[in-house]
Amino acid sequence: MAKEIVKKIKLQIPAGKATPAPPVGTVLGPAGINLQEFCTKFNDASKDKIGDIVPVEITLYNDRSYDFILKTPPAAFLIKKFAKVNKGSAKGANEVVATITKNDLKQIAEIKMQDLNAYDIEGAMNIIEGTARNMGIAVKGVNDEELAAQGAEAAIAEKEMAKREAELEKMEANIVEPTQADVEETEEESENIE
Repeated sequence: MAKEIVKKIKLQIPAGKATPAPPVGTVLGPAGINLQEFCTKFNDASKDKIGDIVPVEITLYNDRSYDFILKTPPAAFLIKKFAKVNKGSAKGANEVVATITKNDLKQIAEIKMQDLNAYDIEGAMNIIEGTARNMGIAVKGVNDEELAAQGAEAAIAEKEMAKREAELEKMEANIVEPTQADVEETEEESENIE
């Protein structure tokens, strides 16, 4: 008889470095999983991927047993790793922070192929290319001209915004605050009118 699935939990843990401390302990502790046993099994299963973030899908059963499946590292993590950057652009596709080669793109697509909804490597490459574009990472020979043009447009828009802000600051500086004498004079004029 098949075991009844109670819950599925998804985590992203550094390969070979799972510990019973948070975030693993705080998520799996209430589920009744033996934390030390899970960490040992996970670390053994992921020791060949040291340095990567590994998503893991844990299936809990009604008898408190569990199974887990290791997935491939997230596409964004792999793109940053190949581009040798710590983070993507804060402005998305409007700012290019790094570039990767088409060969890098293909390697990432081959790694992620089993977890993507793509029928062939070209489809997987298109998915990874879109993720890279949204992170502000250009692919040499594919979309670097387009991203450079978007970056130039964003720079022009940024200069215009800075110019407007400078004009606004100048206008605010020219506003003269009324003095106490001006306020008293205005009050006297209003009393005389009445």
